[in-house]
Amino acid sequence: MRGLDGKVALVTGGGHGIGRASAIRLAEEGAHVVVADLDTDAARQVAGSLATESAGVGGSIASEADTDAWLELAVSRFGRVDLYHLNAGISGSFARLPDLTVEDFDAVMSVNLRGTFIGLRAAFRQFERQAGRGSDRGSDRGSGQAGGGAVCVTASIASRRGSADLLPYQTSKHGVLGLVHGAAVYGGPLGIRVNAVAPGIVPTELFAASAGAPGGMNDMQARAATTPLRRAGTPDDIAGVAAFLLSDDAAYITGEVVSADGGATCVSTVRPSGGAGAWDTAAADSKTYGWQ
Repeated sequence: MRGLDGKVALVTGGGHGIGRASAIRLAEEGAHVVVADLDTDAARQVAGSLATESAGVGGSIASEADTDAWLELAVSRFGRVDLYHLNAGISGSFARLPDLTVEDFDAVMSVNLRGTFIGLRAAFRQFERQAGRGSDRGSDRGSGQAGGGAVCVTASIASRRGSADLLPYQTSKHGVLGLVHGAAVYGGPLGIRVNAVAPGIVPTELFAASAGAPGGMNDMQARAATTPLRRAGTPDDIAGVAAFLLSDDAAYITGEVVSADGGATCVSTVRPSGGAGAWDTAAADSKTYGWQ
């Protein structure tokens, strides 16, 4: 892909799953990658395996100090940061809506939404520093010469649809699209593009702890088989889209949310091809609401 060779990318949640696949793909395209993950050992292991000189670092996306430390490492090692894949997130509680606690809700929002905001803000601050200009220099606005950059955020099919479970996760991922749209509008005149990839069912460690919950890891393959492509996605499927959105091949794309979900979001569930009449609503409701 055009415009990735020699660039410096920061990937959060890069020690596992989609983030790991993204780091590998970007390095294969020639980018130096700073792999950030709460699992420091995994981040360093991934970085050490990449095709380009890269670095691994630990920390939380919900921490301003950790985010600043990642950037300091990137700049000290490679001189700048050009690309960001803000990918890290958590799934949160599968509890019924009446049983959710404020702590359940806040825990997910602090990582998935607040953490994405912190990452976006840090990206824009770094782009501004690299352009050598301060935010108060109004005469430079609209020039399109702020040094530029590209950001890809990992959204979700949960950003675009609703379900009866995973309410904190859905809410956070809906909010992520607000960040993407606002940042894209702000960044456009500065030459900064912001987009999102919205994965569907991609079995990764994100949902590993939910193996026993309805709609969790245990039945992902079966649910994915209902999509038009009849399969679950892989981390590599999502990494390819993220790399494209960060590349110059996507130079005229900003504020976009690209679904990579096997076609799930285009299905009309009230038509026979969408499964209408093929499932037992009473059985489904009994799982969701605990009815006997």
